[in-house]
Amino acid sequence: MAARGRRIALLGLLLSLSLLQACATLDPQWSAYKARFLDGGRIVDTGNRGVSHSEGQGWGMLFAEAHGDRQAFDRLWDWTRSHLQRDDLALFAWRFDPAATDPVADRNNASDGDVLIAWALLRAAQRWQEPSYADASAAIRQAIAEQLLRTHAGYRVLLPGLVGFERDEQLVVNLSYLVVPAFQAFALQEPDGDWQRLVEDGERLLAGARFGAHALPPDWLAVDRDGTLAPAEGWPPRFGFDAVRVPLYHYWGGMPASDSKLAPFTAFWRCCETPHAWVDLRSGELSPYPASTGVRAIGALLEGAAAPVENGNEDYYSASLALLAALARDDRQPR
Repeated sequence: MAARGRRIALLGLLLSLSLLQACATLDPQWSAYKARFLDGGRIVDTGNRGVSHSEGQGWGMLFAEAHGDRQAFDRLWDWTRSHLQRDDLALFAWRFDPAATDPVADRNNASDGDVLIAWALLRAAQRWQEPSYADASAAIRQAIAEQLLRTHAGYRVLLPGLVGFERDEQLVVNLSYLVVPAFQAFALQEPDGDWQRLVEDGERLLAGARFGAHALPPDWLAVDRDGTLAPAEGWPPRFGFDAVRVPLYHYWGGMPASDSKLAPFTAFWRCCETPHAWVDLRSGELSPYPASTGVRAIGALLEGAAAPVENGNEDYYSASLALLAALARDDRQPR
């Protein structure tokens, strides 16, 4: 019995050392992100009254998988499906507000959150050989394909949500919801699907959605039935907090930094001594405050420059953009 006890103790010690070694290999940027924004199983939007979004859950799952942190991944996935997954579809409510009587009062989805969650699950299934992740990812992809894809004005597009984006003669799309590397991964799983066409038509929309003196796309884009593009009514006509992700995702998907479709982003962030957070595409008004560290990290990524150092006081969104830029940089490195 004593020998058996020693063997159990030794196994326990080896397991503890293995876990410590695994934790030690986590990128400090991810460890800091978890400490600041991960509460139980939800990512907290510190810049927006402490709510959580399907987008943030998807990013958190993506970060956890990329850093080999299965414990955090499972916490995030368990919370997401318990609190945000809809009963009728394999899609997710877009927001959780812990201060509200009904934390998930709006059951509408945000398709970028759905895409990110499905992609993170697919990556996790491949990393950890877990069939349940693969099955969940496939179910979400099927729901996206059946419920959120439309053909309009010759484009295959992704609706930003189930409700609110189809008008009489136009659709409203958000080009930052086109998570290019996710759709490329989906296309490898389902070559007969529309995923690659979404990427190609997204590039066509990006080429045409150039507005204002800086020739930039708006956060929200209206696509008329005849193919006319314009900043969508109902939102500020800005290149702003959403659209900053557009060059990140296209570059991450393999678009060369020298591509003419990426040039306006780099030029805008170079235009001033301190890059601006947004620009009004009609009036030319610039934000009265600078771009965040996360936005500047995307600009540095496009230019092949060193990422700016985060000061530890960035909010959830800026810190998320910085981590996304780091993952994109890593994925684009030659193997």
